[in-house]
Amino acid sequence: MVPADAGGGLMRGDLLADPVEGLDEVLAAVDAFDGALVAGLLRPGAAQAAAVAGLAEAVAGTPLAARVAEAAERAAAGAAGEDHFVALAAARSALLGSVHDALAQRIGEAVGRPAPGVESSPVVAGEKSAPAAAGPENGANLLAAARSWLCDLARSGWRGIDHELVSGAAPVVSAMLPDPGLRRRATLLDGFAAELAASCPGATLERVPVRRWADLWSRALLLTVPGSAGERSDGSVTGRLLPLGVDVQEHATAVQAQVHAVFEPADGGAPRLVRAGVSTPKPDTVVGAGLWQLLRPRMSLLGAVSEGRSMELDAMPVTAEGDLVWDDERARAGEPADPFATARVRLSAATAAPVVPLDRHPVRIAVPVLLEGYAAHSEEGGLAFDLAGRPLAVDTDRMPTAGPLTPEAVAASHACVGLLRWDAGEFLLQPLAVETTVRKKTVAVHAGAWTGGTTDKAGVRAEKAATDAVAVLRERAGRLLRK
Repeated sequence: MVPADAGGGLMRGDLLADPVEGLDEVLAAVDAFDGALVAGLLRPGAAQAAAVAGLAEAVAGTPLAARVAEAAERAAAGAAGEDHFVALAAARSALLGSVHDALAQRIGEAVGRPAPGVESSPVVAGEKSAPAAAGPENGANLLAAARSWLCDLARSGWRGIDHELVSGAAPVVSAMLPDPGLRRRATLLDGFAAELAASCPGATLERVPVRRWADLWSRALLLTVPGSAGERSDGSVTGRLLPLGVDVQEHATAVQAQVHAVFEPADGGAPRLVRAGVSTPKPDTVVGAGLWQLLRPRMSLLGAVSEGRSMELDAMPVTAEGDLVWDDERARAGEPADPFATARVRLSAATAAPVVPLDRHPVRIAVPVLLEGYAAHSEEGGLAFDLAGRPLAVDTDRMPTAGPLTPEAVAASHACVGLLRWDAGEFLLQPLAVETTVRKKTVAVHAGAWTGGTTDKAGVRAEKAATDAVAVLRERAGRLLRK
């Protein structure tokens, strides 16, 4: 394996396998509160009251303590108001934020890089904050209407939802969408309401997605606090972008490609970890390599990834969290740049951007790392890498079908660039690229190898099928418009 001071970022299996102090207790408090939301807090029973009290106890000694203790007392009596629900959501978010920070610190220790800092923010229930950038009167009435609907959900619980209750979000979402300052919240509310509507009535559900719906509920509720979305300070960067790999997230009607990269400032400053994403709607018939046809025209960086090139950026907009707001006019293709060379030489010195409080959640952890010298073997749950006697699970399910990277290639590899994640109580590695030996030669296989086009037979077939599907859809859409 690569020593931490040699550029690669050693994955110390012992640190990743060791338990994180206090983690289980915090997650148990969150799980209990999430369970209380299943039946709702209109008429809480003894178990629900205990769960809410446990949430308050978990934040005792913090600035939220007094406010959450009052909210827990009122919720246990079935008399919680909007401010009380916001306080409970803030406590839950703070606890998961502490889990995020502890895991990020452990990862930093394991790979020899400092963990990202936490950006300051006024997102604390009930505290005064900067006004949100929204429409007339900052959209206060619409935010209040959204907050009221979310509180009604908490009272009814997931088992108590019905179409009448869920439909209450529709007029709020419709009123929010035209306002750019409220669109982020509107999108979240719309997606959440759609999931709930597809599951109505809640009383007949065989399985409730307890953690997911509690995540969506608490995040949406905190975003109704004026100023919580914040004005994320944007800047611009000039220098060289060195891609590491592409993470593809696909749904039936949408697809997103996120390029993870190291950025070297032109002024000689320290290298930074950054991301550049592009997303687009898609028909459900376009899958596999055909996805790149939809994404390529929107971001030239994908072509550079496929060709193994760097990109020269000139005043490219970037958020405080390290997300490039991509503009093709501010980028041009640079010299060849091998992702494995970048990982070996620059990755350990690259600093991560700070994380805003609302984004401090374990599910958001995706840290680029390099592994070498491991032994791959199959376990009962799937593939794992042996790191000095400690197994690290490999999440092959996250690898896209829109590229040549396969579980077989990962299993035969001896070097891997990937994203270190945390899910279901353990660290996981999502491969972005691997090096393997073919006929005594080292060959690199990248998940994003087909982003700019491919001569691979399977990729060509998928691209042709996508072209035919899109052509048919356009022809049908043209007929409808002509009628």
